Amino acid sequence: MDGVAVFLINLPRSVERRQAMEARLADLGLPYTLVPGVDGRAEWDRLAPTVDAPAFSRRMGREVLPGDAGCYHAHLKAWGAFLDTEAPVALILEDDVIFHADFLPALDKALHGRSNWDFLQLNCIRAKHPITQARLGEWRLNAYLGPATGMATYLITRELVQRLLPNMLPIRMPIDHELDRIHVHRFRHLGLEPFPSHVDDEGQSTITGAAFEGLRKRVWYRRLPSYWARFGSIFNKAAYLWQTGALWPKVKTG
Repeated sequence: MDGVAVFLINLPRSVERRQAMEARLADLGLPYTLVPGVDGRAEWDRLAPTVDAPAFSRRMGREVLPGDAGCYHAHLKAWGAFLDTEAPVALILEDDVIFHADFLPALDKALHGRSNWDFLQLNCIRAKHPITQARLGEWRLNAYLGPATGMATYLITRELVQRLLPNMLPIRMPIDHELDRIHVHRFRHLGLEPFPSHVDDEGQSTITGAAFEGLRKRVWYRRLPSYWARFGSIFNKAAYLWQTGALWPKVKTG
């Protein structure tokens, strides 16, 4: 863990989540810095000007939620805190992470293999059509031809944060979808599988509400622009993976 700064994102009102994460991190022996989350509903007047609402609607097939903007800005806030340190790598955590028994060995392997990645997911919402780039002991470093989303636990390098931060606004989609556009931002976005952590919010998302009650997608024909955007993204992502040699890689071992 030398040279790794750990940041925990937590909404101040989510006290129970913070206490649970504090206990989990103590069990792992991981020191961390608390990053107060951004409450999208309470701060919507401030956040709304940073959102390109028509682009968000066109790309996602739904309206932006205040929680989308809050989550997005919370991660940017954590990145800023990371740049205030001298660490070359950050481990960013949301406050609903469950660590598996192999989390620390997996983290150690990931850090020893850091020459292979710029951004590394340690859990996921989606990780479709993996393409193995390297093997680190019992773990695989995978690129993804399909969607690769989820920001609950990830490693990110200082160089990538420095490059991304000036180009992350306005908000045109949730932050994990934005970072999945590797063909736009041009970086090595991989996942460590089997994932050594997962998310358990007990059905109480601070973004979409209980049981996704706040998520209202449009009828299918009004989502056609979003389907076209997704198709284009997959095509361009495949082209980028091909250009960088990640589509048919020579698998490394380490």
